Amino acid sequence: MIAHLRGKLLAKHPNQAIVEAAGVGYDVTISVPTFSDLPASGNEVALHIHTHVREDVIALYGFIRPAEKMLFEKLISVSGIGPKLAITILSGMAADEMVGAIRSNDVARLTRIPGIGKKTAERMVLELRDKLPETVAVQAPTTPAISATEEDVLSALVNLGYQRAAAEKALELVVKEGAAKSFDQMFRSVLSRLSK
Repeated sequence: MIAHLRGKLLAKHPNQAIVEAAGVGYDVTISVPTFSDLPASGNEVALHIHTHVREDVIALYGFIRPAEKMLFEKLISVSGIGPKLAITILSGMAADEMVGAIRSNDVARLTRIPGIGKKTAERMVLELRDKLPETVAVQAPTTPAISATEEDVLSALVNLGYQRAAAEKALELVVKEGAAKSFDQMFRSVLSRLSK
């Protein structure tokens, strides 16, 4: 079974990523938090994979953070929660917040997640309360989200006195446009965005 996938990110959508590894494009279902952590299309990405096999389909579910994969696997162990619903649950609430709600029997908070009714929330609490860690470790993504050139651009902008968060946002927009390839082009494009 596939447990880890590293390759070029061909496309990404809020619930799907297509990763090319060794000439093969893998269609991976992802959660919104994983989507938010993915680099721009065309960059290298590494995903922790849960391979789900049924008689009629083999599906891949990918996560940037190992803790999110662990939580996904705990969720699908609950009767009545399949992989699709587990992805919806992970997209509907931050992992540490969900663990807190389950451990403190907060059924009302869990039912705010789309697709989770009172019975499912109660089952989640009953079946997972003692199986979850105190907190879910939120680690940094396992691969750098930006290239060396992009890091150089950020460093230059910070040295010029720009806030790193603002520079990162402007850089992300420039990278998405894909026109700037060299350091000079990228730096000038980001600088002009920050000056607006």
